[in-house]
Amino acid sequence: MNDDVQRFLDLFNERNAQRLSSQGPEPTWIAARRQAGAARFEALGFPTRRVEAWKYTDVRAIARGDFALATDADFSQASAAALTLPLEAHRLTFVDGVFSAALSQVDDLPKGVQLLPLSRALAENHEAVGGPLGRLTGVDFSPFSALNTAFMEEGAVVRLAPGTRVDKPILLQFLSRANETPVMSHPRVLVEAGDRSEATVIEHHVGEEAAANFTNLVEEIILGRGTLLTHYKLQELPLADLQVSSIQVEQGRDSRFTSFNINLGGALVRTDLVSDLNGEGAEANFNGLFYGQGRQHVDNHTLVNHNAPHTFSKENYKGILDDRAHGVFNGKVIVKRDSQKIEGFQSNANLLLSDRAEIDAKPELEIYADDVKCSHGSTTGQLDEEAVYALRTRGIDEQTARGLLTLAFAGEVMEQVELDAVSERIELAVAGKLPERFNLAGLVETAMALGDD
Repeated sequence: MNDDVQRFLDLFNERNAQRLSSQGPEPTWIAARRQAGAARFEALGFPTRRVEAWKYTDVRAIARGDFALATDADFSQASAAALTLPLEAHRLTFVDGVFSAALSQVDDLPKGVQLLPLSRALAENHEAVGGPLGRLTGVDFSPFSALNTAFMEEGAVVRLAPGTRVDKPILLQFLSRANETPVMSHPRVLVEAGDRSEATVIEHHVGEEAAANFTNLVEEIILGRGTLLTHYKLQELPLADLQVSSIQVEQGRDSRFTSFNINLGGALVRTDLVSDLNGEGAEANFNGLFYGQGRQHVDNHTLVNHNAPHTFSKENYKGILDDRAHGVFNGKVIVKRDSQKIEGFQSNANLLLSDRAEIDAKPELEIYADDVKCSHGSTTGQLDEEAVYALRTRGIDEQTARGLLTLAFAGEVMEQVELDAVSERIELAVAGKLPERFNLAGLVETAMALGDD
């Protein structure tokens, strides 16, 4: 075992001792699950680039990091307000992984909705959480899921009773502070949506400009029959933060899961998104947008398992890379044997704004049934200089022209976003502050007209 792994295990043992001293013995299954996570992490160690799934992503910045664990959630209301999304929402807020009641808003939850921190869910009724927690994402999924399980103690639990419709979004806000010593957090999110329920869940990862922390998130989403869930993961962390996320979804019959995976910040970001379509009529829609600048590294791995016949999936990921940024897209669709009459479509397009930016793209299909409609493809290109010139002849300066065309490239994904607060964050990151006379519909129309000239 190398020193990097041992350092994390030493912190695990230290935290366990602190917990026992302050809280006393905990339910046997929780302690056993944490120990299983630590043991699996010890056996696996941090992934290297010799591992196929991590071929293009070097995690030494995480492995060699000397991280502490946060002990408080101090964060001013004014600072939080400046970072949070300006929308009406039911909100849970975590500061460096620690729950902040002061920055949360759960007083007006509608009937049939439970929204509470994991620590409280475990304290009040740990048996109700124990069954679904870890069922989709176990310690064998990756070394990081094992590490998350070892440190599992905080996060969010969202439960929707059958037939419940939530009008306001449910916002899970994760704030990263500029600490004197970098910290790590391992949030665990569990979403259980009962039959025919409907909701929008937003994960928002953001922080103070000088923050340099590590977040290792595991999220499990279980959808009942006929459930409609829209999930946003908006990541706009400071440019020195590190993040690994594993999101796994289980879909029942006639359910629809719509994902918006938007990455705009962070030094090193890796997201694994997996959906199992287990019932006929289940539908998964994956929309992704990643923007990198400087030396940012953004890695997206997606997987759709068509485990039942008459299921549908559609994936559209757009990458925009500037300077010496590096992007990775690995999208895979697997059609299991006897999963007939399915449709699975996948598209990845990338825009390189610099000669030094890099993208590694690998769309994949594995089909073990014969009556299917499937397609996949990936393209990479640069801005059309003639289009830039055309916009400049209309009185638009070069920087704005490039911003407009870059934003138009992202428009196919942005048009699907139904929250103005999210669209505005994307626009600001990708194109900067644009003149008010421009709007997204106009940008897309202009880009299409220029392409036809």
